[in-house]
Amino acid sequence: MATAARLKARYDQEVVPLMMDRFGYKNRMAVPRLNMIVLNMGVGDALQNIKLLDNAAEQMTLVAGQKAAVTRAKKSIANFKIREGNPLGCRVTLRGGRMYEFFDRLCSIALPRVRDFRGLPSKSFDGRGNYTLGVKDQMIFPEVNYQKVDRVRGMNISIITTARTDEEAKNLLTLLGLPFRKD
Repeated sequence: MATAARLKARYDQEVVPLMMDRFGYKNRMAVPRLNMIVLNMGVGDALQNIKLLDNAAEQMTLVAGQKAAVTRAKKSIANFKIREGNPLGCRVTLRGGRMYEFFDRLCSIALPRVRDFRGLPSKSFDGRGNYTLGVKDQMIFPEVNYQKVDRVRGMNISIITTARTDEEAKNLLTLLGLPFRKD
């Protein structure tokens, strides 16, 4: 867990003073911070073959460092042949040390491995200081074994912060190392 301590120490020593100067916070506790990171992977093919969902959950567990929970349908939808309670995907919610460790790996290892990567778009904020990005290929993470991948799957990564505005959140994530596109 050395990387978690590295990013947390960087936040405490570098990011907090810069944010206090930039936005005029009077107290260190008012400075925005990472609250949690949610990884979500939809596996629509799980209706035909449940083994696909097991493989996806296993890969997400490797990526996140925490066991993935299977998500189930809340309502039946006849057009999609979905019944209430059918398994549809998996998700992981990261907090604390695992969250910082995952964020550090995402910024320093995984995103640079994306082909033709020029930065993340700055328009994916939700208006309340949270950022969501989509990854088309789970194999950008070095923990995933190529031989065990049955199918290339994407995932959504939601970074929830305590920031009140998108500007504060973008500054926080930029200072923590998330590479945004130069607009």
